[in-house]
Amino acid sequence: MKNTKILIIIAVLAIALVGCGNTSENNKSNITFKIGAIPDQNLTELNKNMELMAKYLKENTGLNVEFVPTSDYAALVTAFHRGDIQLAWVGGLTGVQARTQSIGSTAIAQRPLDAKFKSVFIYQKDLDINKLEDLKGKTFTFGSESSTSGSLMPRYYLAQAGIDAEKDFNGKPNYAGSHDKTMQLVASGAFQAGVLNILVWEKTVSENKIDLSKVKVFYTTPEYYDYNWTINGTVDKQFGKGTNNNIIKAILKMNGNNSEIEKAILNYYQTEKFIPTNNDNYKNIEEVAKKLGMVN
Repeated sequence: MKNTKILIIIAVLAIALVGCGNTSENNKSNITFKIGAIPDQNLTELNKNMELMAKYLKENTGLNVEFVPTSDYAALVTAFHRGDIQLAWVGGLTGVQARTQSIGSTAIAQRPLDAKFKSVFIYQKDLDINKLEDLKGKTFTFGSESSTSGSLMPRYYLAQAGIDAEKDFNGKPNYAGSHDKTMQLVASGAFQAGVLNILVWEKTVSENKIDLSKVKVFYTTPEYYDYNWTINGTVDKQFGKGTNNNIIKAILKMNGNNSEIEKAILNYYQTEKFIPTNNDNYKNIEEVAKKLGMVN
């Protein structure tokens, strides 16, 4: 009888131990992997695309993936630093800021065009503006203060042209918050000139969503590195070894031929694929940001 009781106790303990072992893995599988993106343009389109991205990653990694909207660029960087977002679509500057604050985080993928990105300066068409120097004394709007293509690199090229953005415009420069709003402000006459992401400009023109009788491009910057997917350095610890690589593989295998969801995502990003990248590609962005006091 005693032996029977002992065997029963051992069996119960064994089951309990197996249950405890599985609990850890089950908990990991139930944790939500959260993705985010800088709100750099039309929020309705952005949110729709990021929901598709969450669905795509869930189908291709088995993770519970959720898109977390953020109010502005700084909020995304903060959420990434806190671990509230594990994967983020960021600009060159916000990527540097995010990775600087979250040690071990890495830029993992970009579009081919992100290695040769550009900004365009626009103006009210009836004004006599032909070069950057002509912006002196004009009212001007940037995009978001933390935008690479809507603030950081434009400031760099303005400085090279001898223009101090804080002193040489008619009043302090404005910050529209996003590229589409920059276009709207210049087209409406609220500001005489502004600067934005070249892709947003080209897409808006191709879709006939801007009145070219009111606004025109007068200067296009040289090329620089910009947008990328950056992943938090804590991902493997939180979600299990190999998760980081699985995310990278899922993003890099997108080609638009595998499913309609891939096609829609790539169409939104105006690319045919994503390619590998790394933190070193954004060293120049970091150096410019430090010179302008935008990164410590």
